[in-house]
Amino acid sequence: MKLDPFYPIVDSVDWIARLVPLGVKLVQLRIKNMERRALRAEIRGAKSICARFGCTLVINDYWRLALDEGCDFVHLGQEDLAHADIAAIHFAGVRLGLSTHDHGELATALDAAPDYVALGPVYPTILKKMRWAPQGLERITEWKRLVAPLPLVAIGGLNPDRLAGVFAHGADSAAVVTDITRNADPEARTREWLEATAPWR
Repeated sequence: MKLDPFYPIVDSVDWIARLVPLGVKLVQLRIKNMERRALRAEIRGAKSICARFGCTLVINDYWRLALDEGCDFVHLGQEDLAHADIAAIHFAGVRLGLSTHDHGELATALDAAPDYVALGPVYPTILKKMRWAPQGLERITEWKRLVAPLPLVAIGGLNPDRLAGVFAHGADSAAVVTDITRNADPEARTREWLEATAPWR
């Protein structure tokens, strides 16, 4: 499976409505702490927009809802992975991405037969407090060797200026949150990312 090299992660259907029409082809909907009915509406709205623009939608965490709503891609962190029915996900034909931060988590992830593996944080990140130090570019090369032929997603502190190094060291896709969502002009920043990742598309 080939992933688009630009992988924004957003927390609402409103963000998807803003960014996907610009040419985004891979996006993750990551919502925390929302009432189930509202969450279902967000997923349905996101799925509709992504279908209209030919964008792959990945649902973070809520794998049961994703299956209920006919979504075809989910992403799980390690805590979510521990409680998920991986057999049910695979049986439904739903693709699976998994987060990893150290060798133990990587072994657990690979046992689940994912469709891609994510490594982070590559650089310091302001998104959330992490108990892992920045991984650095050399860890990307190591992880790619260990997960190949699966695609490797790099995440954490990425911006367009850092993409060449990230891809040169083996990443297949670069995930981004705050560099877009906290930018003064998210649409313009998204266009910068699309242009910067074009050589790897």
